[in-house]
Amino acid sequence: MKELSPYLECAMAVNTHGVKGAIKLENRCDTPKVLASLKRMFIKKNGEYVEMKVVSSSVQKTMVISTFEGIETLEDAIALRGTVFYAAREDFRLRRGDYFIADIIGLPVFDDDTGEEIGKLLNVLSPGAHQVYVIEDGDGSFMLPNVPEFVRRISFDDDAGIYIHLIEGMRENSR
Repeated sequence: MKELSPYLECAMAVNTHGVKGAIKLENRCDTPKVLASLKRMFIKKNGEYVEMKVVSSSVQKTMVISTFEGIETLEDAIALRGTVFYAAREDFRLRRGDYFIADIIGLPVFDDDTGEEIGKLLNVLSPGAHQVYVIEDGDGSFMLPNVPEFVRRISFDDDAGIYIHLIEGMRENSR
């Protein structure tokens, strides 16, 4: 079974906001509202995760403006530009059957009808109404909409993997 990191990438500092140390964060959570609800985030320093206490956060379109304890000047905020922020896995409440995208990247992908291993999940795209899985199979990669018709189940048990149903031409038409 894949080892799950206790920290998940949740945002990237893309700019400053104002002159009092606020940081504009590019959201990497389900929604900006989820990111704005976090009471703490972490940054990596010398390979260690360092906690950053969130003082305030607000949603601004697709971004989140956050202030952190100890980051009080424009210069402090500028120093964090480009920094990836992480959230502790334990700070999220998942409903039964939900999962983090980070946990499925790299999982093997199987044909649910035959049991044949097709490849592995390379990436998850979110272009619109539903996610699209990018699956690497020995001949390159193909895309598969994450809808119940095609993605039958995702398992983290002994049979860990993504079990899919393909229709004729699906692999060839998306290359």
